[in-house]
Amino acid sequence: MKAKQSLGSRLAEGVSGGLVRVFLIVVGLFWLVPTIGLLLASLRSPEDIAASGWWKVFTEPSQITFDSYAKLLENDDITSSLLNTVWITVPATLLVVIIGSLAGYAFAWMEFPGRDWWFLGVVGLLVVPVQVALIPIAELFGNIGIFGSVIGVVLFHVGFGLPFAVFLLRNFFAEIPRELLEAARLDGAGELRLFFRVVMPLGGPAIASLGIFQFLWVWNDMLVALIFSDSGSQPITVALQTQVRQFGNNIDVLAPGAFISMVVPLAVFFAFQRQFVSGVMAGAVK
Repeated sequence: MKAKQSLGSRLAEGVSGGLVRVFLIVVGLFWLVPTIGLLLASLRSPEDIAASGWWKVFTEPSQITFDSYAKLLENDDITSSLLNTVWITVPATLLVVIIGSLAGYAFAWMEFPGRDWWFLGVVGLLVVPVQVALIPIAELFGNIGIFGSVIGVVLFHVGFGLPFAVFLLRNFFAEIPRELLEAARLDGAGELRLFFRVVMPLGGPAIASLGIFQFLWVWNDMLVALIFSDSGSQPITVALQTQVRQFGNNIDVLAPGAFISMVVPLAVFFAFQRQFVSGVMAGAVK
């Protein structure tokens, strides 16, 4: 006689059923509606946008035009801000990943005086709000002459990205079997060789996850860039906000600019989706 299933078992079977999967797909498509709407709006003329909603494209495909993107490329403020965003995001991401990886390995497997206390200090920095440091660091950057430059924005992002990077990678590297590292040391591997040949390949998922988090945070940031950048170093987020302030409803520039600003981090996320999921699951499954 078949044993009676508990309520939890029946709920688990129901959740794993096909109906729930269909529901999740519908929810996912629903969350994509704003992105699709922004894309279609960027492919319409200002007159069509003012006359009807973006869904009108499905009944009148002739409204689709790339004139807004051509106009966007002629806007020097937007194109230069896109380049500034790249110059800010890529170094800020690479520096956090490289320095965080080295520091995480040192805190996990190297012995030095005050290691645990230093690590507690790093963990303590995680609770410091960005807003608290804006004015003091702005004064510091002004005194050393980098306020309003790309370097200043990059350094701020690196400084506030490193505590989380060190904390994440230290905990991940600490899960590497000690026997594996000792075997490499017996084979004559030094610390740097051990780090690059053993630890880095094993920590690939966690490093990729960190890189994605840092890239998305820096690319989408506006608060830090609004304070620490000037007209020559402002990223796309500040440039779009400036366009709104200056010209009001110039949707023919804002829509394609906002879509480009959105699609780049989406492309990065989907490109490294496998590594991101592996990094998240590695922290939950031993």
